[in-house]
Amino acid sequence: METTIMTATKVHNFSAGPSILPQEVLQKAAEACTNFAGTNLSLLEVSHRSKEVVAMADNATALVKELLDLPNDYDVVFLQGGASTQFLMVPFNLLKSKAAYVNTGAWSTKAIKEAKGMGTTEVIASSEDDNFTYIPKGYTIPADTDYLHITSNNTIYGTQYQNFPESNIPLVVDMSSDIFSRQFNPNQFSLIYAGAQKNMGPAGVTLAIIKKGVLGKTERKIPTMLNYQTHIDKESMFNTPPVFAMYVSMLTMEWLKNNGGVAWVEARNKQKADMLYGELDSNPLFVTTVKPEDRSRMNATFLLKDNSLEEEFNKLVKEANISGLKGHRSVGGYRASMYNALPPESVQVLVDVMKEFGRKFG
Repeated sequence: METTIMTATKVHNFSAGPSILPQEVLQKAAEACTNFAGTNLSLLEVSHRSKEVVAMADNATALVKELLDLPNDYDVVFLQGGASTQFLMVPFNLLKSKAAYVNTGAWSTKAIKEAKGMGTTEVIASSEDDNFTYIPKGYTIPADTDYLHITSNNTIYGTQYQNFPESNIPLVVDMSSDIFSRQFNPNQFSLIYAGAQKNMGPAGVTLAIIKKGVLGKTERKIPTMLNYQTHIDKESMFNTPPVFAMYVSMLTMEWLKNNGGVAWVEARNKQKADMLYGELDSNPLFVTTVKPEDRSRMNATFLLKDNSLEEEFNKLVKEANISGLKGHRSVGGYRASMYNALPPESVQVLVDVMKEFGRKFG
């Protein structure tokens, strides 16, 4: 029997994560929970060694390579533990003498903490002096470090690298919140990692993309589960992987490919960001919290100029069925997260609410 997802009222989901997923992905995922790949078994109860699950994992890996146009000298693995485990795995696998980090917010701060526990770690640039409202620029990358780590998009503070640094040492990037959202040159990076729950799928799986030749240089004994090579050798199947999260990620990547790939979604994301920031810049009742040149297309952070109007704005937001707009406590105000699956129509609804709010109280 076909499973149908009923949505009585359209909700405009601006959640920072776990984030919105395409409706067709949710539909197919629901169907797989009762009958996966024609087996008449649930995806949740099928062996990860079965030919159907192995084929799914192979397809997910192939889609990553295709969508990101990865050269042949990169390995792709799906891991457990979220990006927070990657904060530790990166220095475990790459840090031999010294690591360099750029601090642009909460997640890079956590990554730096883990690296410092593994060895000498130098923070070569930081925007903490202004509550992470900009991306540092103009810093020197030390040549005597094993790698440079950056965070491409900062969900809490609403900043994003518009251009990645040119580095003569291995460049590592946490792309958890903007993977697949825009085109970039993968050859710039030696290691890319991304938790799934923003642009790729549900929480529970993390993507890691590792350039061949970057591993095996630390002379450190690495715990089996924290060794990237373990998972590369077993093609993400060293132990039981997060099968459901991998499957939904595969469906999301198929949705992206079928609609035109990363180039298509980059143009759509730019359209959404331009709509929202255009209203924020023209509406006298709001102020953005980030330097304009470093604004994120994924997470727009903004404040009311008059906090006494907060109740009135929240009322309009609720009436429009807008969800997930509350800002993080570190910034306050509001945060509109516009990940890949959020349609432009939802951004238009938010913009219309802001316009109405401006007419009433401006």
